[in-house]
Amino acid sequence: MATILPIFFLLAIVAGLMTCAALFTPKGPNQVVIRTAVMLTLAACYLMWMVTYLAQLHPLLQPQRSTVKPE
Repeated sequence: MATILPIFFLLAIVAGLMTCAALFTPKGPNQVVIRTAVMLTLAACYLMWMVTYLAQLHPLLQPQRSTVKPE
């Protein structure tokens, strides 16, 4: 059975990458734009992965077999 542990594990990785993006963005006139773009991209990718993972972990509709006759 799948656990919720991968969600927190990837959250820690993404938070670390966001910290690196905030600290190691090169200085320049577009520093804030680059930092914001990288951090927003990481957040969007994480949220997309998390929603997909949770949708597979707890589906809204149950699979139905077509060979079973209704009672």
